[in-house]
Amino acid sequence: MQSRAHQLLSLGQSVWLDFIRRGHLASGEFDRTVSESGVVGVTSNPTIFQQAIAKSTDYDAALAERVKSGLEGEALFESLAVEDIQMACDRLAAVYTGSKGMDGRVSIEVSPRLANDTAGTIASAKRLHAAVSRPNVMIKIPATEAGLPAITAALAAGISVNVTLIFSLARYAQVMDAYLAGLEQAAANGVALDSLRSVASFFVSRVDSKVDAAIDQRAATLPAGATERTELESLRGQAAVANARLAYAEFQKVFSGTRFNALKAKGAHLQRPLWASTS
Repeated sequence: MQSRAHQLLSLGQSVWLDFIRRGHLASGEFDRTVSESGVVGVTSNPTIFQQAIAKSTDYDAALAERVKSGLEGEALFESLAVEDIQMACDRLAAVYTGSKGMDGRVSIEVSPRLANDTAGTIASAKRLHAAVSRPNVMIKIPATEAGLPAITAALAAGISVNVTLIFSLARYAQVMDAYLAGLEQAAANGVALDSLRSVASFFVSRVDSKVDAAIDQRAATLPAGATERTELESLRGQAAVANARLAYAEFQKVFSGTRFNALKAKGAHLQRPLWASTS
């Protein structure tokens, strides 16, 4: 019997695992997740790595070795993270080849300390891309105001990008614009557009967390049974999916427009929406 992820794949949806850990990769459990569960990609972030390193003994030997060589702080962390990303990229190489580069992708994120630093984000994206040195790596860049021009610059340099932490429709519009600008600059730089891929990670459940809290706060000020309170309470758990639907409508509009079609004629791929934080 096919897993749900396999069924989704047959419908054009891809399930990516938001988790990475060295023991999971080394034990064969990751390979089973791919072959049996239908996972076709991996995303990571500094928190995921922090938990993997702090809550397991998987990294003890590698940590000791690197400390002896003089590595510390972010350089030490990045060295461990890059090694895991390389292993995951290699494990997903067949998926990457079989999907012609659409899936089999593994994301590594720039330091969150660079969220408001455009130049630092660009430099970090280039360094991580070179350090991992795998065709199926994606560099994860947050959709902050400083991150937007970094997204464009990374793509222009031939780096595939996972844009993360998108919550609002207004910011999503800016992300799509940054992606198209990056493709345009990449084409001008002689980069083959068919080699570039990007996803826009639009966060879902966290929107409900915020909106539902506001609903509860307002409802608590109203009498039980009041029409406004009943209407408000009926909206709990609805805002996030509604927001995602509106985002998808914008995606359809932008990627059927003349600006993208001109790039598509040169080999460009659309920027896939990645529904993140779906708990």
